[in-house]
Amino acid sequence: MRISDVIEEFIKDLFDEESEQIEIQRNELAEHFNCVPSQINYVIATRFKPSQGYYVESKRGGGGHILIKKVTNTKEDYIMHIINNIEKELTSNEVDILISDFLTYNIITEKEAKLLKVATSDNVLNIAKDLKDELRARIFKNMLLNID
Repeated sequence: MRISDVIEEFIKDLFDEESEQIEIQRNELAEHFNCVPSQINYVIATRFKPSQGYYVESKRGGGGHILIKKVTNTKEDYIMHIINNIEKELTSNEVDILISDFLTYNIITEKEAKLLKVATSDNVLNIAKDLKDELRARIFKNMLLNID
């Protein structure tokens, strides 16, 4: 596992069944993982976005407190939240992260995950690079709208 994956899992493990939000201190977390604080910023910016079901609030001073809130609703609400927060473009890596989160929270089945991954893969989207991520986002959103 890469350090980013380890940090992501650690932060996700801080949430428990009753907790909808956590507060972490960037410098303490960086010290714990023996990395620079910017690595923590990177993980939070790429793995805890609104499109992935999180709201992040940074508090300046005191080592950089960060409040992370988990958006939790029904399956349909969660999927619509994701759809509404996906930007105009979506990278293959972002799709992988979203699918992983969907599986973790039992939003989709393994079969649906495979179909989402295959339909949005670079092998299927054999078009100019500047159009690929935009088309991927459109396909991904449309497929999510049709998940039961």
